[in-house]
Amino acid sequence: MATMRAVQVSRANGLFELVERPVPDPGTGTVRVKVEACGICHSDTIVKQGLLPFAYPRVPGHEVAGVIDALGAGVTGWTVGQRVGVGWNGGYDGVCAACRRGEFFACVTRPVTGISFDGGYADYLIAPASALAAIPPELSFVEAAPLMCAGVTMFTALRSAGARPGDLVAVFGLGGLGHLGVQLAAKMGFRTVAIARGADKEELARKLGAWRYLDSKATEIAAGLQKLGGAKAVISTVTDGPAMASTVGGLAPNGSLMVVGAAGEMTVSPLALLFEQRSIRGVYSGVSSDSEATMAFSALTGVRPMNEIYPLERVAEAYERMLNGTARFRSVLAIGGTRAS
Repeated sequence: MATMRAVQVSRANGLFELVERPVPDPGTGTVRVKVEACGICHSDTIVKQGLLPFAYPRVPGHEVAGVIDALGAGVTGWTVGQRVGVGWNGGYDGVCAACRRGEFFACVTRPVTGISFDGGYADYLIAPASALAAIPPELSFVEAAPLMCAGVTMFTALRSAGARPGDLVAVFGLGGLGHLGVQLAAKMGFRTVAIARGADKEELARKLGAWRYLDSKATEIAAGLQKLGGAKAVISTVTDGPAMASTVGGLAPNGSLMVVGAAGEMTVSPLALLFEQRSIRGVYSGVSSDSEATMAFSALTGVRPMNEIYPLERVAEAYERMLNGTARFRSVLAIGGTRAS
């Protein structure tokens, strides 16, 4: 029987366990993906810490890049050997009311890769065909993996912000999501403002394509943005509610605060929204078609994640560096091979 390596979590706050499992077979409507790379995302804490109800043991990982190894019954449009990614969105049923409206992200099934079913911290992954995104040849597996969550989240936010080329767009936070957001915003033709803590971040922000940099330790964010003319959109990657709220006053008329980072409560005066017709919007990461668009744009324009690469055996170290913020900027597991027994 062919076996594979997998890293599972057996209980809330449990350890990462490197185990041997049988290589799974794809069922109807699914494919087996040979995983070549898997990014480690902060949302993997959901499995590690047991923040949502699901069945343990569970293999985390929703920034997956690999090759189709086998097709389940009824799968069309995909071929064995094709390079594919699987992201946060674990597919959709295509028949519920939300799907019929084209709102696939709101599908009643709402499967999430690495939470609803086992994810990419393994040699192989079984994924619904509707979750697959084709990887362009210009991207390596390690480059593609973080685009399946961090990248598509920022790309979706920027595409839905209502900004046009030449508009002022700010990216708040310069970490795993923000360093991609600055690159994407600059390549989209926005006057891109990077916002982070500390003057030492400015050199990186400029290198990534920022037009201006705001040090939130030295400058009041809203005032700084208004001095530049007001932001059509602020894409907030930070996980602090009051910090996010502090950007609202920096929005231009009809500007939007786009929230992509999970955070606690924030308080915003309705007057700050009413008089300038500002808005606050949540951004879902994206479905497979959004991931394909993200990768195609990144391949075309040269947008790339900055990665630290680890073997599967060092998953605990890679996860810890992601969690404590010392990773620069994405932690990615380089995975390959199975063993027969």
